[in-house]
Amino acid sequence: MKHKSEIILGIDPGTQLMGYGIIHIENNKASLIEMGVLKLAKYHDTNQRLRIIYNKVSELHRVFHPTQFAIEAPFFGKNVQSMLKLGRAQGVAIASAMQHGLSAYEYSPKKVKQSITGNGNASKEQVLKMLQEILKIDERPEYLDATDAVAVALCHHYQNSKIGTSDTSKTWEAFLKNNAHRIKND
Repeated sequence: MKHKSEIILGIDPGTQLMGYGIIHIENNKASLIEMGVLKLAKYHDTNQRLRIIYNKVSELHRVFHPTQFAIEAPFFGKNVQSMLKLGRAQGVAIASAMQHGLSAYEYSPKKVKQSITGNGNASKEQVLKMLQEILKIDERPEYLDATDAVAVALCHHYQNSKIGTSDTSKTWEAFLKNNAHRIKND
């Protein structure tokens, strides 16, 4: 990341529940600021749900001033209608973040779980347990969509803080130059 201090907003999109998590990164150490869920099931009008998602992401931006925005990509399921609804929810959240000048970074559910637990097939409970360890979270939220969103934010931090992943070192030539000590000549 470009700054020593970052605030990352993570979103677990959904049309019934949308999880959100905000973490603070200071000198490469993560801490939890807030997590929660937006309950949407009580609203029967799809457009109203999308408006509420947009407004919530805007509100989170106004309150916490995130410098980074990460969102979980929809997984491919068999129900096309569910996929379309989820894609709309994700698109509205991204549009809101972009309205506030943030770029959107997408991570697959498998990538998020892999980054947090080391296992791309981990359960929501396993993700929660690792987040409790990493971020010293004592509480167990009512809905694990909240911790899923925190995991998305933390995954984004991990993906952008790896050694050798800055924009200037994404080529093999740059990697070899930066890691000459690792090359064995037989």
